Amino acid sequence: MKTLAYLAGATALAASFAAPAFAQSETSAGANAVGITQVNEDMRDIERDVRDDFARSEDAYRFGNPDQRQGTFGSVALSYTGSTGNSENQDFNLSGRLSHNQGQFSQSVGILLEYGDNNAGNKDTEKTYVIYEGMYNFNDKFYAFALGRLATDALAGDPISLSSGETFSSLDGRLKRDAYFGVGPGYRIINNDTTAWRVQAAVGIRYTKAVVATEDPVDPLTGTIDYNSDTDVGYLLSSRFYHRINEQFFVTNDTDYLTSDANDTITNELGLNFKMTEAFATRVSYKTEYVSDRSIRTDNTLGVSLVYGF
Repeated sequence: MKTLAYLAGATALAASFAAPAFAQSETSAGANAVGITQVNEDMRDIERDVRDDFARSEDAYRFGNPDQRQGTFGSVALSYTGSTGNSENQDFNLSGRLSHNQGQFSQSVGILLEYGDNNAGNKDTEKTYVIYEGMYNFNDKFYAFALGRLATDALAGDPISLSSGETFSSLDGRLKRDAYFGVGPGYRIINNDTTAWRVQAAVGIRYTKAVVATEDPVDPLTGTIDYNSDTDVGYLLSSRFYHRINEQFFVTNDTDYLTSDANDTITNELGLNFKMTEAFATRVSYKTEYVSDRSIRTDNTLGVSLVYGF
């Protein structure tokens, strides 16, 4: 099994010096009133986004089954904000993850709940997500995996949840439920000191329940809502590529393709990771997402992340 030390570069550099710099906190009494606390929170949001961007270039399973915590463990996080006065709204979020690792087998299940009210006191968010990931490594090259996702939107098709300027017909096609579960094999085609390339394929079941808006009345509360359910076979193909040019530069390219009767979804993210100096690292990424049933099928996103520690 190859060691994860070969991932030295921008990702490792960012982790080494970024943590102290990102540990910002309130330093003075009165910071809330003068606005310092809010600025600090905004700074932490930016710094967290930069860390996340670097983390996406790291693949713990790139060279095989890494050393990992054994047994059962997990975490739960909850947040709530509610405001009155000039604006009256509330937001509630709950997330949790439970993992179990035993030898060559690892699996985890996660849940995310999102709930929110807008300024009018109406619910504008009520979503639930459940995910599952499992992997069994037969050896350094061949493995089997399973993955699943369930997303529900309780307000999909609810005219009361329409935002300002939206019409009843804009609800058409919104997914009330979207689920996929698949299993399949994976294989590490190249696995040496500088290059790692693994591919995997899965076959599974995809279920969708979408809104059908049959009318577009002046008053959306009188509209008729139908739902169209579809269950079919879904096929997933994935590729994860890593190549280290030298000690200062490595390239990653991640590709996923999911096809079913509902639609075709393709994502590709190319990442260029540079270790400029011992204190300066940067990552440039270009992500393309294609969804066959959208009016504009392709979205492209350019990302640039810089980390400097001193």
